[in-house]
Amino acid sequence: MTSAPQLLTDPFLQLPTENSVRVVWFTEFAGVNHTVFYGENLKQTAKANITKLSRTREDQKSRVANQTKDGQIDQKPIQRDIWRHEAEVTGLTPGLRVNYRVTSVREDGESVNSDVFTLTATPKPDTPLKILLTSDHQLKPMTSANLQKVVETVGRVDGVWFAGDLVNVSDRASEWFDDSSGGALFPGLQGRATYDMTHNGVKTTYVGGQIIQHAPMFTCIGNHEVMGRFARTESLDGEFDDTIPRVVAQKIYQDKSLIDNSFNTNTYEEIFSLPKSKEGGKKYYAVSFGDVRLVVLYITNMWRTPNLDGKRRGRYQEAEKDLNNPENWGYGQLIYEPVAKGSQQYNWLEAELNSAEFKQAKYKVVMFHHPPHTLGDNIVPAYTEPVQIIERDGNNTKAVRYEYPKDADYIIRDVVPILEAANVQLVFYGHSHLWNRFVSQSGMHFLETSNVGNTYGAAWGDRKREVPIGYQEDYVKVGDPNGLEPIVPTIAPLLGEDGKPMPYIASNDITVFSIFDTGTGTISSYRFDTRKPDSEVLKFDEFELKKVLGKVGPPLGIRGNGD
Repeated sequence: MTSAPQLLTDPFLQLPTENSVRVVWFTEFAGVNHTVFYGENLKQTAKANITKLSRTREDQKSRVANQTKDGQIDQKPIQRDIWRHEAEVTGLTPGLRVNYRVTSVREDGESVNSDVFTLTATPKPDTPLKILLTSDHQLKPMTSANLQKVVETVGRVDGVWFAGDLVNVSDRASEWFDDSSGGALFPGLQGRATYDMTHNGVKTTYVGGQIIQHAPMFTCIGNHEVMGRFARTESLDGEFDDTIPRVVAQKIYQDKSLIDNSFNTNTYEEIFSLPKSKEGGKKYYAVSFGDVRLVVLYITNMWRTPNLDGKRRGRYQEAEKDLNNPENWGYGQLIYEPVAKGSQQYNWLEAELNSAEFKQAKYKVVMFHHPPHTLGDNIVPAYTEPVQIIERDGNNTKAVRYEYPKDADYIIRDVVPILEAANVQLVFYGHSHLWNRFVSQSGMHFLETSNVGNTYGAAWGDRKREVPIGYQEDYVKVGDPNGLEPIVPTIAPLLGEDGKPMPYIASNDITVFSIFDTGTGTISSYRFDTRKPDSEVLKFDEFELKKVLGKVGPPLGIRGNGD
């Protein structure tokens, strides 16, 4: 007998406008008559457009279906057929919630329905909203607990801002949909996860939170949304690690596809419907949501190991075995999208900061992935193009290393000054898997709230970053390399071993989330100790965004770094 059809995800909301919203869901069958039923008694209908994801695969590292160990079924990447359904629900009124459900019909006529959820148009200005700030889920252990506690603590949120690194390997389908660990992205954000955590012999199963069925999500690209050269290696992990700069690909592969032979964000862009800019498409964009103008940038680079043992292509050097084979080089922590002054993205940002929509917004927020200020390890070296230094002995390459000039950090040198000049109140980012925040001299807030599922520690006190010795640059081992002091949480900071309040949370037991309340202009951060499943969620920090007059003035004067 044929089993009953199933939805691969619940429906979720994307791209709201003043009178519409998109409803998106996935199945593993092409089917027919994929439909949203909505409104009073679910009598209105909207038909879905169908597209097939082009690069979703599973491999020997996947944990899906019957594969519970490496290589148990798949020995190399295998295509996995997944279909995406998107319908636009129209005729909506801001502030008025409408019931909806989706139905998909398989080719044999068997149908499957979702549960009933609610949707609405994009909120008008002066509508008080609660927005979840999150990032770096990546199937990490505490993520399902984190999202479950969001719903239990604050109820339904009105939107989700996700600062990158949704999964680990973007083309591995199960990481988005149904990894058997229970920690895949969509199940966690839809309350369908089954993640088991055991402490002191007691098992607790966390299901995540029913969030994006009711609230639109706006995302940005992190380094884990980027895949490398297509099908050049025997695993998806290898393919993810195999990015090279476009200019290098042009020389090596000449007439072949640049996308296939350098890096791509195909799967990420195929999964999400996002606002688009003319210049950057979905990669960088701006959107108004209630009282907020949210500006999303594509600021991320390739993470490479800081280790100097010569065994792997790294942050500071190439692997010794590949020294005479440039096709296998990693080219350091290459930047995927230019953002330096004069680049297309920078020029777009400058124009956006001068736009009426931006200037009139009560709250001006910028989101990207890479940290401008953090105690995390990943802020070193500077965010700049790697300077390649090759040592040769005749035709033999003896060493390839990379320097990153600190005075050429594009975020600090170019981006932050124009954000300050434009009265941005909040810069929100991720990448380092911890909670910490900073405030500039002008009162601009920097928040990293990425200790959602795990941490790799903070460079504070006795713990130092791994930095190279004998390089041109003096890389900072402790603290924020860009000169700001971290803010101690205002309500209930954790205490260090010395009994003093710590200005960060970096824990593999305590998970953190933050909520932006646009009604009060406050951002509140909460923590939950997964070792104590019956304990309360604790609000440990709160701060208020400075008030900025929302009016249109003359074009911005762009300040230099020394202003």
